[in-house]
Amino acid sequence: MKKAILSAALALLFASVAPASACYNALQFEAEQGLRIHSELMVIGLTCMKMPGGREIYDEYQEFDVNNASLMEDYSEILLHHYRNEGVRNPQKKLDKLRTDMANNISRMAIDMSTLTFCQKYASHVSRGAEMSPGTVRRWAEQVWPGTTTSEPRCSLE
Repeated sequence: MKKAILSAALALLFASVAPASACYNALQFEAEQGLRIHSELMVIGLTCMKMPGGREIYDEYQEFDVNNASLMEDYSEILLHHYRNEGVRNPQKKLDKLRTDMANNISRMAIDMSTLTFCQKYASHVSRGAEMSPGTVRRWAEQVWPGTTTSEPRCSLE
């Protein structure tokens, strides 16, 4: 049922002939936030993998990755479509750069802290993510988090 709702939303988005804008609609905002969550959990899992109990953290990240693969693919397609509508010459390259920038941002945070401190502070995010259904991940991604910005502003609070 939830997959059907997301598919219907994607169909409406892709059928849209509205002119491109320099802001995200609610679904595009959610897509970038969802990819950010995915990237951050990946970096946390990889960074903490060599810590005591870290292998379990990485395994939990992989569980999150497998459970949400379809959702992350949908999010990527939403942003690729948005970039195409904006006239981006190479939408895949722009998406890849966005994902790299997201991973680099959390990696810089890990570098600024000691690995132990970083893992103590953020490893629980991976555990919580692994327990979430794709619907719960979507609700997480829909949130506007203070201090976290997206690469394009949200057009409105639809």
